[in-house]
Amino acid sequence: MAAAAAAAANGAGGGGGVPRPTNPMVTPLLTDLYQFTMAYAYWKAGKHLDRAVFDLYFRKNPFGGEFTIFGGLEECIRFIANFKLTDTEITFLRSAMPTCEDGFFEYLSSIDCSDVEVYAIPEGSVVFPKVPLMIIEGPVAVIQLLETPFLSLVNYASLVTTNAARHRLVAGKSKNLLEFGLRRAQGPDGGISASRYCYMGGFDATSNVAAGWLFGIPIRGTHSHAFVSSFMGLDDIIDRTLASSDGSNKCEDFVSLVQNWLARIKDAGSLRGTFRETNLSELAAFTSYALAFPNSFLALVDTYDVMRSGVPNFCAVALALNDMGYKAAGIRLDSGDLAYLSVETRKFFRAIEEEFGFIGFGKMNITASNDLNEETIDALNKQGHEVDAFGIGTYLVTCYAQAALGCVFKLVEINKQPRIKLSEDVTKVSIPCKKRCYRLFGKEGYPLVDIMTGEDEPAPKVGERLLCRHPFNESKRAYVVPQHVEELLKCYWPGTTSEPREELPSINEIRSRCMGYLDRMRPDHMRRLNPTPYKVSVSAKLYDFIHFLWLNEAPVGELQ
Repeated sequence: MAAAAAAAANGAGGGGGVPRPTNPMVTPLLTDLYQFTMAYAYWKAGKHLDRAVFDLYFRKNPFGGEFTIFGGLEECIRFIANFKLTDTEITFLRSAMPTCEDGFFEYLSSIDCSDVEVYAIPEGSVVFPKVPLMIIEGPVAVIQLLETPFLSLVNYASLVTTNAARHRLVAGKSKNLLEFGLRRAQGPDGGISASRYCYMGGFDATSNVAAGWLFGIPIRGTHSHAFVSSFMGLDDIIDRTLASSDGSNKCEDFVSLVQNWLARIKDAGSLRGTFRETNLSELAAFTSYALAFPNSFLALVDTYDVMRSGVPNFCAVALALNDMGYKAAGIRLDSGDLAYLSVETRKFFRAIEEEFGFIGFGKMNITASNDLNEETIDALNKQGHEVDAFGIGTYLVTCYAQAALGCVFKLVEINKQPRIKLSEDVTKVSIPCKKRCYRLFGKEGYPLVDIMTGEDEPAPKVGERLLCRHPFNESKRAYVVPQHVEELLKCYWPGTTSEPREELPSINEIRSRCMGYLDRMRPDHMRRLNPTPYKVSVSAKLYDFIHFLWLNEAPVGELQ
């Protein structure tokens, strides 16, 4: 249903039945001008059809961690499957590049991505620096036109998916994580993308209705402080009737039932003295909301006073709902000392269960929000809390702790000739030639190292000793005897080759892959503080070739 919604929103799509990009702004013009100026220069020089290979990768893991989650692949495939410049776009390019020859624009109007090949690590995988997330091969001018859109589609997607996964790791598997970031995201596209990729990274639901429609993500929401403060008192409630959950009877005055329960709570022995008079306008808001949503009543309890009003009022409404066969969903805390308030609320719930024999009331769901992030959740864990679900927005979707991932798109081969990009900063030196990439697993089942080899080198074999070398540091090397070998790159767009094309998985399949990979990684690589770096290596043959090419391409200085 979600796929159908997305297809309806974006058109049926083109190549291979692949839908158009989710965002209609993702067109061939969503690029930097220099991609078109280079394309013209290639065309003018007669090089536009030269066969080029580019690697898309990143240089450093984000957020001070030692892992990244790959996101954005599906949108890249959607883009190239539907890549075609329209007549209107060609007209605009003519006006932007008035000195270019007419033949160039005729060339632009003819191109698509039918001769492009894309090999990629499956979306949702744990990935590491230097290892290509994607290898893109095809006519050099066309591939250059893909650079900026691909980077735009992968950079934020991978960053926010990683941010979500880090929040999942610190919260633990038992907690529900709710993404509440739409209003704080960097515009509508940032909000939609954040909801999608946070779900992929381990969140359970979003408040974003459009994301629910487009991607089938579970949506959640309650009410705001404005709803609570909009009520003046119980007289605001006009229709007070509520049918029982099974329809067998009807309560003509649900408000009176709530008031009776509030009086009973106040007089209960174990709760006597914990509160006096609650705010009746808040009680009216809770009662009204329960009448509207008796099957999913969840109240925001901090508009006035959590323990002296919000929680007692909620409990009165929840107990009245119970009389009618319904079960309240819980409360949300949006301010204050969340550790203390959640613990005190849990005590109150348990007292209600014991006092009135309401089995399970003590386990009522407690959701916390209010500018939460990795650090605050970690602090809550250390203090001790009773929160069951976290609603996280600003720090999650804006990736407040790190602005960008920094993916790059580098030429590594042209016309079968390996190319290298050199730099005085060794982290910016590229790894030349078209490569194959593998993940080697040890005896305990954890990944030990990723290794890149030349395209024609034999694949690593289980049980066979293999030398793994750091790409640039001569002294860092180790022998590995893998117990399992996983080839990382799959063909997602075969171009004119006979390679079978990998099907694009559903968002739930990608989410499951991500959760599975987080479980497969060694815990010391995933911890928040001082994580152990994961090893990324090259084969001995590729190491020798890198340094041969480096010496061959680097100018030799001369001392005077």
